[in-house]
Amino acid sequence: MNTLHTTAILVFANSAKVELVNKSIPNSEQLFDKLTKSTLLKAKNTGLPTFHFTDKDQVGSNFGERFTNAIATVFEKGFDNIITIGNDTPHLKTQHLKKTAKQLALGKTIIGPSVDGGFYLLGLQKVDFNIDEFKNLPWKRFSLFNRIFDSFKNQSSEIIKLPVFPDLDNEKDLRSILTYAKSFSFSIIKLIISVLGKKNALYCQLSEFPDLFPHRLMYNKGSPQVSFI
Repeated sequence: MNTLHTTAILVFANSAKVELVNKSIPNSEQLFDKLTKSTLLKAKNTGLPTFHFTDKDQVGSNFGERFTNAIATVFEKGFDNIITIGNDTPHLKTQHLKKTAKQLALGKTIIGPSVDGGFYLLGLQKVDFNIDEFKNLPWKRFSLFNRIFDSFKNQSSEIIKLPVFPDLDNEKDLRSILTYAKSFSFSIIKLIISVLGKKNALYCQLSEFPDLFPHRLMYNKGSPQVSFI
């Protein structure tokens, strides 16, 4: 099956200015602008049709309605499958999106769980999409992943789980995510440290980026590794 004609990627991500209002991360406009551009590039590198819904494109009175309506709009364009992602999971790679597209072509459902109890990726078939059920999910709550997982267990398709990744909602998330510095681009690391301030970021092991801390003696400890599929 040619997934180029059946599967689309939806990048559901607000403008950097709106993210600055919604996230508990001051002075992060440049960071989220970069994260959005990086996410769009990863999506386009799959070769799949990609649609970016910003706050200007979204329709609805709350997150659940806006997200559900965006999914419905992409399906209305004639696609059988959709891969939904945001802009706040820098661990996400193009290879995760490609694997998701392949699994969708085999009739499976794919979920990428987030550390906070939500999800950073959802690979969904149109036949399994129920607008009313989606709008009534516990959006922005810790129970979201379990609810949506249980909902899809009642469907006939097999559910594939991707690795659990953290997303970025506050400064604590930024400090934690620096532990995995090797996974990100140099430009994103620089922006994260700029937001946190070098003093707050120094506890992280960043020996692979010595230019950021030229006067700091770095301990020779390896950063924890993330397992990618």
